[in-house]
Amino acid sequence: MLFSLILRAENQKQHAHNSMAKFELKLPKMGESVAEATSTNWLKNVGDTIEADEAVLEIATDKVDSEVPSEVDGVLIEQLFNADDVVQVGQTIAIIETSAKTAAASNGAATVSTPETEEQNPQVQEVQKTVETAKATANPVVSNGDRFYSPLVKNIAKEEGISQEELDALPGTGKDGRVTKNDILAYIENRKAQPETPSATIQKQEPESKPSLTQKPKTPVVASGEDEIIEMTRMGKLIAHHMVESVQTSAHVQSFIEADVTKIWNWRKKVKDNFYKREGENLTFTPIFMEAVAKALRDFPMMNISVQGDTIIKKKNINLGMAAALADGNLIVPVIKNADQLNLVGMTKQVNDLANRARLNQLKPDEIQGGTYTVTNVGTFGSIMGTPIINQPQVGILALGAIRKVPAVIETPEGDFIGIRYKMFMSHSYDHRVVNGALGGQFVKAVKDYLEAWDSNREI
Repeated sequence: MLFSLILRAENQKQHAHNSMAKFELKLPKMGESVAEATSTNWLKNVGDTIEADEAVLEIATDKVDSEVPSEVDGVLIEQLFNADDVVQVGQTIAIIETSAKTAAASNGAATVSTPETEEQNPQVQEVQKTVETAKATANPVVSNGDRFYSPLVKNIAKEEGISQEELDALPGTGKDGRVTKNDILAYIENRKAQPETPSATIQKQEPESKPSLTQKPKTPVVASGEDEIIEMTRMGKLIAHHMVESVQTSAHVQSFIEADVTKIWNWRKKVKDNFYKREGENLTFTPIFMEAVAKALRDFPMMNISVQGDTIIKKKNINLGMAAALADGNLIVPVIKNADQLNLVGMTKQVNDLANRARLNQLKPDEIQGGTYTVTNVGTFGSIMGTPIINQPQVGILALGAIRKVPAVIETPEGDFIGIRYKMFMSHSYDHRVVNGALGGQFVKAVKDYLEAWDSNREI
């Protein structure tokens, strides 16, 4: 088989020794909850000279784009993955030729010796020719569109003669509908047991269909010659997929409430200059609101949950997601871990740091993982309220509307008066499968109460 032949060729090449060596550049660990990434763009081509710490490849995990730097000086001689391939943490992604001395000094990294020329080892040369011929005649399966295939799935497809068309039509049970090893092996077994046309076999296997961005619309959209056709970005496709999936998964219900934040408005105006001089940070409204949400989640822990099948997972930590808009219009949700344990200074520094690095595309993959509840500020763009979509697998998301100066009734011991107050609407979307109206309403009411009970003499 082609795969076995390639492996034998590589094994023989690894036993030759020379003054030059091959350094295996591996996909580094990017966080405790990140196991894989998608290669998006090679920054270096085969034959390019690379310096240590110089970026070689751009990768993407869910919503974060990162770069993989080289650990050594050398020349890139092999790229082991193509654009849109999925790479597991720890897998070798490229081979860099470097001096044996340099490679040996690279903290015990894996190195492979190589001969000076193919002519000095006729056996390796013969096997290599056979491999190149096989590669030239093979019709490899590739990732395309929204379908990503791991190297293992591609190799199984190659060895079993599964066409690109068959693989693209095969439903996947992995994350985001990805085809797993078990999916393709089950398809192969079914195909052997029931020799039918590929389309008929796949139709029998396919579970209940779900709407997909790649499916053709019932009413076809026709673009005229004057229309501009814009390809969706990779991040845009992922976000769209997650939004559709969330609406299909959770029964969305909204509760709305208005909060008087006049005390907070005046207090912030009084302390923000001194706070900046002392801490070197801008004191915005966001950390104040996040503090109130964290307190409310502590009071109502059944809002800090996730659903898995017919069971509820009650989260121990309160990790607040903070939805942020990027310059290209897409969204990203960095997470403030253990938000209820931070004082206002710590919350402010976390909010500012994550927001700044989000805009610069410098977030680490682990910093957008593990959120248990999300807050989004729709008031940034002037909206007074919104109905946000839940960030799965969470069960709630709070939208903060714009702060407005409005006339309002003020209750005093001497009677009611009309005065000017700073007010804002909060919109709470929650999953009605597990959160009833009472809990959803009580939670957002608790956030309102914390904001309206603000201590105007609070020190920071």
